[in-house]
Amino acid sequence: MDAKIDFESHLPYYIQLIDILREKVQLGQWVPGNQIPGEQELCELYAVSRTVVRQALRELELDGVISRRKGKGTFISPPKISEGLVQKLTGFHQDMVERGLRPATKVLHQSVVPATEKVARFLTIAPGEKVVDLLRLRSINDEPIQLVTSYVPLEICPGLATVDLTNRSLYEYMESECGVFIAKGRRYLEAVLANETEAALLGIERGAPLLMLDSISFSETGQVIEYYHALHRGDRSRFEVELLRTREADARALWSD
Repeated sequence: MDAKIDFESHLPYYIQLIDILREKVQLGQWVPGNQIPGEQELCELYAVSRTVVRQALRELELDGVISRRKGKGTFISPPKISEGLVQKLTGFHQDMVERGLRPATKVLHQSVVPATEKVARFLTIAPGEKVVDLLRLRSINDEPIQLVTSYVPLEICPGLATVDLTNRSLYEYMESECGVFIAKGRRYLEAVLANETEAALLGIERGAPLLMLDSISFSETGQVIEYYHALHRGDRSRFEVELLRTREADARALWSD
């Protein structure tokens, strides 16, 4: 039996409606891709005002539970793909396989180019030095998820200029064929909007939210070996960060009080 709004409860009606609609997803009554009832129908089903319904739907949309398509309606969204932001430096392909997902990578561009001032600054090399410029479109279960451009100094791994990396991990290739192991990285994250080209490649609307990730990867000796610029679909991606508080930090804070 469908849950009802408890009009005697002190809990706001829109919060109750959010819980009811979330439960439908959790119980599998609504699955990704399903279109849910319109605002007016929800008002009638749960005997609440349009304001309550709109507030509940807005919160669910912000949480990525639903997505609204102009002129079509409101649909249940697929669960977001979660990636670790700092915890580990496995490649995308390996990370997704470990999560039981089906990753695919399409190489859109691969060439040797002179480093621009920006790329050279990230890689700590001189502008004009040769780098491998690699642009890849990554998908999960046949759905485009992210667009990634990698820059690697040519002298570090010359074979990277011609190797076919379709559905192959860049990190695995560099480690097995070039003897380069990525030991640590530094990442910068910000929100941006998709331009026309990015939107077309990722299958989203122009102006849709993207998570932009700039990353520098280091070898075991501390040498910068890769700079990559990644654009992740905001509606399908989220990042996890694990925070630790050490006893040493607690002790220093205590002593400084």
